[in-house]
Amino acid sequence: MANILIIDDESGILNLMTKLCRSQGHDTTSVLTGREGIEALDRLKPDCMIVDLVLGDMNGIEIIEYSQQKHPNTQVIMVTGHGSIETAVEAMRLGAFDYLTKPFELADLQRTVELALQQKGKPKGSDAKSTPEFDLAMEPSRLIGKSPKMEEIFGIIDKIADNASPVLLEGEFGSGKQMVARSIHNKSKRNQNPFKVLQCSALPEELLEMELFGLPSSRSETIFNRAMGGTVLLEEVHMLPLRLQSQLESYLEEIDARRLTGTLPGYMDVRFIASSAKSLEECVANGTFREDLYYKISVIPIQVPALRARKEDISLLVDYFLGRHADRTGKSRFDVDKYAIRLLEQYSWPGNVGELQNAIERACAFAEKNTIRPVDLPPKVAQKVEITDDDEQVTHQLPIGTKLA
Repeated sequence: MANILIIDDESGILNLMTKLCRSQGHDTTSVLTGREGIEALDRLKPDCMIVDLVLGDMNGIEIIEYSQQKHPNTQVIMVTGHGSIETAVEAMRLGAFDYLTKPFELADLQRTVELALQQKGKPKGSDAKSTPEFDLAMEPSRLIGKSPKMEEIFGIIDKIADNASPVLLEGEFGSGKQMVARSIHNKSKRNQNPFKVLQCSALPEELLEMELFGLPSSRSETIFNRAMGGTVLLEEVHMLPLRLQSQLESYLEEIDARRLTGTLPGYMDVRFIASSAKSLEECVANGTFREDLYYKISVIPIQVPALRARKEDISLLVDYFLGRHADRTGKSRFDVDKYAIRLLEQYSWPGNVGELQNAIERACAFAEKNTIRPVDLPPKVAQKVEITDDDEQVTHQLPIGTKLA
C-alpha cells in the first residue's frame, strides 16, 4: 500500500481517480486547489502525487518544481489536456515520472501509478537535469542514428570538434542536444578534461550569476573554472536573464580577446556550447534575448532534429535501450514484435528520445514472455492506426489495448 496525493480542481475527475487508487489499496488524499496540495505534500510526503496542469489558484508546474526541491522521492504524474502536451513534456523534464492526456482510461492511470511506485527509489536524475524523469542507466552514452539528418550531424561534429568557436544547439526538449554537445567534447582534444553542464532554468538569478561569474573577489568558484581545459554546456540559454546575458557576452568577448593575444589564463580556457529549445533568432526579435550575445554564441549553429523527423532511428534506439535494460537488470533481453515496432515508428514523440526511453522502460515492466506487444505500450503511443500485414497483404485497424500473437 502506498500513500498517494491527488490534486485536481475538477471534482468529478478527482473523485474517479481517488476511488480508483483506493480500490487498489492505496492510502489516498485528494484536494481541489494547489495551495491545499502544497500543504498536503508537506504534511504527507506521499509516495506518489497526481497533479493537474491547470488549477484554479496556481500552475501544476509550480507544484512539480516545489515537489522536486522539497520532496524529491515523491513520484509525480501530470494530468493535462490535449492542448498542453508541450507543457506536460516540460513537466517531465523537471522531474515528473509521466503524463496522462485527458480524457484517459482509468486502466492507464492504474498502470502508470503502479509503474511509478515500482520505480520509486531508483536514481531519477543528474547534475544537469537534462532528462530527470528517466533512469540514467538508460541514457545513451553515444549518439545513435542512421538517418540522413543524424549522418549530417555526425559530419558536422567531426569537422568542428577541435574548433574553439562557440556552438549553438537548437532543438526540442528531449531531442538529444546534450548528447550532441558531449559528442563534440568526446571527439575533441579536450576529452580528457571536464564536461560541465549548467541549466539556466534550474537556479534563481543570484545563484546562476554566482555559478557563471563567481564572487566579486574570485572566479575560482565558477563553472568555467571547474571545466578548465574542457567544455561548458549552458542549457536553455534562452532562459538566461537579460542582465546576465550582458555579463556573459562581455565574458566571452574577454575570452576571445585573450585567446587572440595569447594571454588566456587556464581557468578561462574552455569550449563554450549553448543549447535552447526555442529559436534564439525569434527570442531576439521578441526582445527577450540580446542580439550581440546571439551572434557571439551562434558561430557554429546546429539544429538537432526531433525524433519524429528521423523515424529511421527509432528501431536502433529501441534496440539500444533494450540492451541497456538487460544489462542493468540482469534479465534476458526483451524482443519487440513487428506491430509494436510499427506503432513506435508512427507515434509523434512530442517528448522525443526521452519519451521513447520512458516508453521502453514502461513496456519492459509489463511485457509477458519477454516480448513487447502493442498492449504493453503507453496508450498514447498505441493509438488506433492502420497496419499492413506484410505476409497477408491485409490492412488491420488496431485499437488501444489490442494484443497480437
